[in-house]
Order: sequence, then structure tokens, then C-alpha cells
Amino acid sequence: MGCNTDAFRIGLAIPLQGPGGIFGPSCEAVAELAVAQLNATDGILGRPVEIEVLDAGAPVEEFCDQTMTQVQSGAVHAVVGWHISTVRQHMSPVLARMNIPYVYTSLHEGAAGEAVLCPGETPALQVLPGLRWLTEHLGLKRWAIAGSDYVWPRRTARAVHTYAEASGSKVVGEFYVRYGCRDFTSALRDLDRSKADAVIMLLVGRDAVLFNRQFAANGMQGRMVRFSPLMEENMLLASGGSATDNLYVAAAYFNSLATSSALDFTGSYLDRFGPHAPALNNAAESCYEGILALAASVNEVNSVDSRQILATIERQGVTYNGPRGTVHLGVGRSRQQVHIARANHYDFDVIGTLPEPVPQS
Repeated sequence: MGCNTDAFRIGLAIPLQGPGGIFGPSCEAVAELAVAQLNATDGILGRPVEIEVLDAGAPVEEFCDQTMTQVQSGAVHAVVGWHISTVRQHMSPVLARMNIPYVYTSLHEGAAGEAVLCPGETPALQVLPGLRWLTEHLGLKRWAIAGSDYVWPRRTARAVHTYAEASGSKVVGEFYVRYGCRDFTSALRDLDRSKADAVIMLLVGRDAVLFNRQFAANGMQGRMVRFSPLMEENMLLASGGSATDNLYVAAAYFNSLATSSALDFTGSYLDRFGPHAPALNNAAESCYEGILALAASVNEVNSVDSRQILATIERQGVTYNGPRGTVHLGVGRSRQQVHIARANHYDFDVIGTLPEPVPQS
């Protein structure tokens, strides 16, 4: 996109490589849609909006250097995007010092104390209500955790342990692999020995796809439920329909969600990109949400001053409406409706709505 000196330019920080690269094309498409819709009205603060894609799948230091260069040159005025928490933890203090608005769109383990807006789901809104639903409806009591070895899975696992202790359930195994793992043989062997009723998958993109394939190839899907807070339509397609039996997912958005706001979003996406566009999914939709959250926050304060935005939202919050419905945005947290779905080959059947979340401290 050509550079307009009057434009408000958003750095779209998404993975174009690595395990999360599977989400890249759809993230770019929904960001283009969000920008087109903003520019059809008043843009942001009366300025037209442009997108500059930043590769958050690059090594963390390389990505941070790239982003800082873009900010210092004036090529980027805010950063919005889906990426792993390790990247967020490196970026949030840097962008805070530079007084640049930062919206982290992914589900996350909690970002208390960080200078970042987070419209994504947290364990308290997503994982724990999902576990309660599975316990009540399927009688699951023995949980195992399979995750990548970084901050989001590790901290989410702590919340699972707390839930298990309070509910009379038990965590019978906890297995971590490197981010970017290709061979899950050892983890699957230990998981099978654990005699768990269900495994909580805290894996990203391609890692989860390969886990699903190897899980099914080992004949485990008939005797063990899988539950994931991060599984979307592209990952189902890549896993293969035969590898997703007994797979449940909790999320605030599914492509198959039949609410008026979700259907309007789907219609706008198809009108713009046609039936052969990258599949809509939770990770991509979160980038659309992130741009909405940025616009709502900037408009609330009538400024792009990050410190002023954060102070105002910490004091009073911001509410906006998007494909997920109403999102109540705070600093490092949000409240929103979350649903539970069961994988059905290459799509999700939304089978329940989890209890209304309560405000987080």
C-alpha cells in the first residue's frame, strides 16, 4: 500500500513464518476489511488508515528491531496484532517507552501490569469455564496438559491446576515441547501412560496440527478427549477430518457462529474477498477486533497518545461492538461472551455458550 503522509498507519504484527504462519493470510485479509470499513467513514481521528505488515514470526529480537525502526521513522503510529506472548512481553515495554498504542489481539495468559490493550480471551474467561462445561457434560475428571514451553502454556497450566484443586478434578500429567516441535512421539507416549480422560492442548498453529495428526495415528482419539482454547478452521483443515474426533474448543468467535454480528462480519468478508478467500477463523478475526479496539480507544480519548489512552481505559474502560458481540476493554484484559464448540471434520458445531464472564480484578 502506498504511503500517505496524512494517513494513520497501523503496524499489523502477525506471524508470516513458523508455527503461527498458518494464520497470516487470513489475518491480512481481515485487517484489509477493517481498514476499508474505517476509511468508508471517518478513518481514525479523521485520518485515512493504512496497514503496514510486520512479521511477528521472525526471531523476537529481529522483529523488535524491525518494529522500532518503523516507529522511529514515522512509518507506523500504532501496533496491532496476533502473535505469541513471548513477542508481546518483549514489545510492550518498548512501545510504552515510545508512547505508541499497542493492541495485542490473541488469547493470552493475562497481561496485568503491561501497557497493552488486550481484546482477547484469558483462562478465566475461556479455559476454566470450558473445563467446567466438559466436567458437567462429559464427566471428565482426569486432565493432562500438552503445551509448548513458553509463557502462555505455562501460566495457563497454573490456572488449570487451581481449577482442578477447587473442583475435585486431578491433573495427572503435564508435558511440554519446544515451540516449533515436529515430533510428539515422547509426549504422546507419556500422555497415553497418564490414563487421562482428556488432554488440554496449549499448542499453536502448525504444532497443534501435527499433534492432532500424530494423536490420531496413535489411535488415541477414541479414548481421550481433546480440549483447546486455540484451534481454528485452518488448523482443522490441515489436521484432516479424520484426526479431529472428540476435539472441543472454547473461543469468543467461530466462523460457524450464528449470531447477527458474526453473520454480518462473514457477509462483509465474502462480499470483499469472495468464496476462495482464506478461511475466517478466531486468530484472524481477533485482528479485526484489535483494529476496532484501537479505533474505539483512540476515539474515546480523542488522541493517539498511548499514556493518555491507557490512563483513561484503566479508569473507565471502553466498550465496542464487533463480530463477537460486545467487548468490554480494559488494560491487559477484557470481558466478552465465550462459546464452546465440537469439531466436525473441517468446521465447528457451536454447542453451548459458557457462563457470562465476571469483571476481572
